[in-house]
Amino acid sequence: MGWLGERLRGLRKRPVREVAPVELAPPEVEEGPAAKPDQGLGPEGRPFDAVLLAVVIALVGFGLVMVYSSSAVMTELRFDDGQLFLRRQLGHVAVGLVCMLLGLRLDYRWYKRLAYPILGVAGSMLVAVLVIGSTRNEATRWISLFGVSFQPSEVIKIALIVYTAYSIEKKAIKIKQFSIGVLPHLMVLGVVAVLLLKQPDFGTTVMCAVLMFTMLFVAGARTGYIAMIGLVGAGAAVLLVLSSPYRMNRVQAFLDPRSDPYGIGYQVNQSLTAIGSGGFTGKGLGMGTSKLGYVPELWNDFIGTAIGEEFGWIGLAVVFGLFGVLVWRGIKIAYGARDMFGMYLAFGLTLLFGLQATVNLSVVTGVLPNTGLTLPFISYGGTSMLICLFIIGVMLNISRAREDAWEAARESRERNQMESRLDKKRRRALSRREV
Repeated sequence: MGWLGERLRGLRKRPVREVAPVELAPPEVEEGPAAKPDQGLGPEGRPFDAVLLAVVIALVGFGLVMVYSSSAVMTELRFDDGQLFLRRQLGHVAVGLVCMLLGLRLDYRWYKRLAYPILGVAGSMLVAVLVIGSTRNEATRWISLFGVSFQPSEVIKIALIVYTAYSIEKKAIKIKQFSIGVLPHLMVLGVVAVLLLKQPDFGTTVMCAVLMFTMLFVAGARTGYIAMIGLVGAGAAVLLVLSSPYRMNRVQAFLDPRSDPYGIGYQVNQSLTAIGSGGFTGKGLGMGTSKLGYVPELWNDFIGTAIGEEFGWIGLAVVFGLFGVLVWRGIKIAYGARDMFGMYLAFGLTLLFGLQATVNLSVVTGVLPNTGLTLPFISYGGTSMLICLFIIGVMLNISRAREDAWEAARESRERNQMESRLDKKRRRALSRREV
């Protein structure tokens, strides 16, 4: 084995098992298709995670009920059609299920090869929305084509997760170096943040930053670097809030909702009043009064208010519990993945759902300032529903290639990573011989 064996012992955590990866890739198959590190990782037709799918179906179904309950009165008055938003959301769900099936059928390892194109397309959308986007409520976040509107900010979140998962898997042990493991990601995030803040979309900017640096932390980036960037980012966020009267008013309304009860603090005040009137068990489905115009956009970002009023704190707890199960299954899928990219991708997508649901429910209950983030699977909206269901399809695809035992999954990830490094060494050696 010579020097190669010594190198392998330095790279692996457990010396007893270090020699095995070398035996799996004999020299005689160097140039054949068997040398590809991705071979044999699945999906292999195994059952996908049925619990995750059941939770998502429950959330989507409950969301349809709440969209109808919270919007029927308003659409009846404005459009003489109380079922308008329900029918539209059913259409969103139908297309979203097609997207989920696509995500389930397409091998997740393809995203690793398309990480840069996906990020480039998503970034181009952020540029396009500043040029041809439509403005609502003093924010330019939507692109309308052929009568259909979508938000590029929803696409950039998944694009950043795919890019980060690919990048940290490729860098491996070099992730601890600032110039290799942190700086490139910081530069990409900086460009995305500038484009998002131009809309402006402060909530999504913070969400993207938290997603990326949490993934870097899990991958092994130095805690000191992450903490330093976090402090700088927090300082920049404070400056952004102080420099924007609109954001400052939102923070003031959060700190003291009664300071401007009929202005910037109106929505939060009415949300707290509605949830408080629902009590522990709620007023009952369809019996809420916040839908009568007291809470603007009740069916969208503040749909949690309708849930709290009609189903009480028990209803909010059940919804939060369902998202907790979703996060648990997502983490289980991540730990069972057979390759590092699948593990990081599943973790990042799971983190997205957990963070967004926590932030949304925290906003409607007055725990956090208003951020404009939707409640996944429940809030009304086409882009969010399509993206969320597609993400679930990707997670189900990863679950089909999982190992049931976490130890076996860890060994498979380490073996695959080692084979990938050896494959790169072979290709370099072959290219030098050809030269």
